[in-house]
Amino acid sequence: MDSSGEVKIINSRETAPSNMKPDLLESCPKTFQSVTGSKWIAVPGELRGYEKAHKLYGKLPWADLFKPTIKLAREGIKIPEVQGTYIPFISNESSALWDLFSDKNGKLLKTGDIVKFEKLADTLETIANNGADSFYTGKIAKDLIHDIQEAGGTLTLQDLANYNATVTDAWAVPFGEYQMYIPPPPAGGVLLGLILSILKGYQMNSAPKSLNERIQFYHRYIEAFKFVNGQKLHIRDPHVVSDKKAKKLLEDRFPSYIRTLISSNRTHDLQYYNMTSFLDSMGTSHVSVLAEDGSAVSATSTINHIFGSRIRSARTGVILNNEMFDFCGRTDKIFPGERPPSSMAPSVLKSQSKMTVIGASGGAFITTAMASTLINHLWFGKSLKEAIKVPVVYVDSKNTVKFEAGSDEDVIKALKARGHNLEKATKFYNVVNAVEKEEGCICAESDARKLGEAAGY
Repeated sequence: MDSSGEVKIINSRETAPSNMKPDLLESCPKTFQSVTGSKWIAVPGELRGYEKAHKLYGKLPWADLFKPTIKLAREGIKIPEVQGTYIPFISNESSALWDLFSDKNGKLLKTGDIVKFEKLADTLETIANNGADSFYTGKIAKDLIHDIQEAGGTLTLQDLANYNATVTDAWAVPFGEYQMYIPPPPAGGVLLGLILSILKGYQMNSAPKSLNERIQFYHRYIEAFKFVNGQKLHIRDPHVVSDKKAKKLLEDRFPSYIRTLISSNRTHDLQYYNMTSFLDSMGTSHVSVLAEDGSAVSATSTINHIFGSRIRSARTGVILNNEMFDFCGRTDKIFPGERPPSSMAPSVLKSQSKMTVIGASGGAFITTAMASTLINHLWFGKSLKEAIKVPVVYVDSKNTVKFEAGSDEDVIKALKARGHNLEKATKFYNVVNAVEKEEGCICAESDARKLGEAAGY
């Protein structure tokens, strides 16, 4: 959102390469697991997105934007606790990724050790001095494609040269006193808008207090999410598949119809919710920013799973994505240049006197994390910090309900009695970051689940 209140969406989601493996979808795992290897690499797009944002809204010189990151990459950073947990996932001792995260004796680094990204710093310096074209058509492009093809990947120089970030209008969804601006497909803004539209019909203006009220709230919440999951097949790249069905999901009639299908005291089998089993994901990172001139940015990015494809380009220092996995379970055909569907839903909510800039990371956990935060903050009156902290209830692709530690045990028992398939989960990947302005006050919160912190000046 710019200082005048106009909201635009910059979509720099990765795209399918022109020569993707013909049997790629046959390689999709039957249950969720991290997939690795070169065939899952999609055409990187994020840098073109930043370039587009800078041309439209930038004030600082392009090169200045890179200086802090280049400094950190050269001097190194202490490996934070969360990242340290996942470094043991790197298993190929002969890979460039292992080289990056290992010491001089070949042992993997751990939490608190210093890791330097010197080759990446060189790459960023070139981009800072010569622009994004150096990544997409220059020497960096040649080095990157050389490493990808050497690893068996199918990306070509033409794929990089053809990549283009798009600028579109945001979709707007009424949400109480707010207009909520969300990204259209293939992003997951529609899913967030749908879950909130279903639940607002129950007219909940305060937090449920009694045990029965809490049970009923979570039962409806879970049932609504099962129906939302059933609509994910309609979230496709509009350049390939029409977005008419996605738009219909946000019309008043559809959420109202869903509420008529939600039974008050029971649940149903998978087919009742019009679901096709798709595979869950858990990647992404997010930042929410509010500037002094009133402009705001909600930005989500990802290389998908932990360390993406686990392929690092030794010549450029770039760790490659595994975004092609996001087509698994969502389509039976991939078109060259198609952007994979995503749960990412960076959003801006604006009323006459307030603005909330919010988004989340966590792959399939994004929708439930953002919905929980917005419901608890805007409907139930919790502070932004407390709303983010509320234990998350997540419904996966097979209708299994997972409760984060700290959830109400009495509610869990009652939901099990109603027929919900419950499962304890040890890891929740949702992380919400938000900043809010009300009159002269600004509040910024970063989710403690990954030890995040807000910053300001």
